[in-house]
Formats: sequence, C-alpha cells, structure tokens
Amino acid sequence: MHRAWPGRLRRRRTGWSKDWHSLADAGRDWLDRGMDRAELSAFLRTRRERLGPGTVGLPDSARRRTPGLRREEVALLAGMSADYYARLEQARGPRPSRQVLTSLARALRLTEDERDHLFRLAGEPAPERTAVSRHVRPGVLYLLDRLTDSAAMVLSELGDVLAWTPLCQALFVDFSALPVEQRNLYRMFFTGPAQVQRMAPEDRERAARAHAADLRAVAARRCHDPAVRALVGDLLAASPLFARLWEEHDVAVRHQDRKRMVHPVVGELWLDCEVLLTPAQDQRLVLHTAPPGSESAEKLALLRVIGLQQLTPNMP
Repeated sequence: MHRAWPGRLRRRRTGWSKDWHSLADAGRDWLDRGMDRAELSAFLRTRRERLGPGTVGLPDSARRRTPGLRREEVALLAGMSADYYARLEQARGPRPSRQVLTSLARALRLTEDERDHLFRLAGEPAPERTAVSRHVRPGVLYLLDRLTDSAAMVLSELGDVLAWTPLCQALFVDFSALPVEQRNLYRMFFTGPAQVQRMAPEDRERAARAHAADLRAVAARRCHDPAVRALVGDLLAASPLFARLWEEHDVAVRHQDRKRMVHPVVGELWLDCEVLLTPAQDQRLVLHTAPPGSESAEKLALLRVIGLQQLTPNMP
C-alpha cells in the first residue's frame, strides 16, 4: 500500500503542473486579446528597415548585412532592452504598454497615422489627437538629431518635455530617468528639487516671471482645456513664487532670451535661447547655444564629451 503513494503523487503533480500551465496560457491569451502579433512584428520590422542610422543621429557604418537600423539601435533609441524589442519583432513578446508603444513610435519616427496603427496592432486604443499633442513629428526629430552642438529640446504647448539632444540632457537633467508626468518645464522650475535648478539665483525671479507670463498666454489660448487648469492649479498650490507672479497677470510669449546657467560640473555659462514654433504652433523647439569661441562654448563642448557622467543625481 505504501509503495503506491509515490506513483499517485507523481500523477497528481503531473496533473497540477498541466493544469497550472493551461491556466497560465489562458491568462496570457486574455492579456494579449486584441493584439495582432504577426502584423505588429511585420510593421516594426518594415519601419525599422526603412531608417538609416544617419537619419536618427547614430554613427553610420559601411558594413551592414541588413537594410536600415539594427534591432539593438531601435532598442537604444526607445530606451528598452534589445532582447525585449527582438521578441516583439519575432512575434513572441509580451503585450507592450502604452508607454513602450509611445517610445517605439518616437524611435521609429512614425507619423501620427503610423503611431495610431501601431497602438491598434498592440490591442490598444489609439491616443486621442488633442490640440496639445505629445507626438513629435518625424521632421522635427530629424532636425533635433542634427543639432549635436546645441542643448535643444522639444516642448508641448503646456511645457511638457517631449524630446531632447544628449547635450540638453547633460546641461539640465536626465529626462529619460524621470516619470513622464514629471517631464514638464514649469513643474521642474517652480516645484523641482534644488539639484535640477540650473538658473543663477540672482536671475531666478526674472526667469520665473517670464515662465508665468508665458503660461498665462497659453492659458488664454486654451481657456477651456482641463489640462491647463490642472497645471495652473497644481503650481498655485505648490509654489508661492508662482502664485505671487500669477496674480500680476503679465502675459508674454517667449521667443528669445539670454540666460546665465550654473552647472555643477562646468560652472557658469551664458547661453542664447531661441524658441521656434512648429507650423501648428502646438510644439516648440528650444535651442540653447553659446557664441563661437566664447568660454561658454568651450564649457558646452566639455559637457558634450562628459555626457551624463559624474553629474548630480536625477530627480526622484
């Protein structure tokens, strides 16, 4: 009688294992419901193959066995692991999140129509096309890739930081390490921690006044937008400085400025700031440059070499 127990246990364990795997497979099927793995795989591959490294700001190499970008390069641009991206192209990866899909759309330079198609293939509803778009147009990204000597960024009308050059990241903060909701110029200036405040202390009042006046101009154009009201309400509650300046009702759209920045590694820099609007005026390309041959230009060149090494901690 006792000799029969091991066999029974083995049969029971085998049954449990089979039931468990069946349950896990059913769970995966439910999670991936609406996701077209084969079409998603083919779409990612064809979008990758149409891009050359030079068009996305990567070093070009003559020895390439396949057309377009390598999988590892797309993963680098999208901020994800190469193995995860490879599994997506092989139609065996898990269902990507909306944040991952947004990063892929940006890395592959997708148009808004292509981005919407990507979301639907992954079983996700396409993002709403609001007047304040977070999708950076491919042409703007191509331009950004060529501004290697500038600390440049693309902002939404509400101050959301949508894309940036490596030099901009080294000058200000590692935007890629921040949650999406914290990548906002106004929030970082008025409520961010001290280690990301690059403005010289004696110039902070002037800069704060310019930010408040610029945001009031946006609020006037988009007076019925709940996102604007939420942003202004959060800043009023969190920043006495913003609350005081907001009550002054100054209005001014920023187009150019001269800033004195204080960087923890290279010290003080004097930078020229130019703000260029997209044709729809819903996004801005902001350029920070220094006069050629100036001390500030030399410091920017040093920052470009240093990159993000030995810089201050990121925002939490």
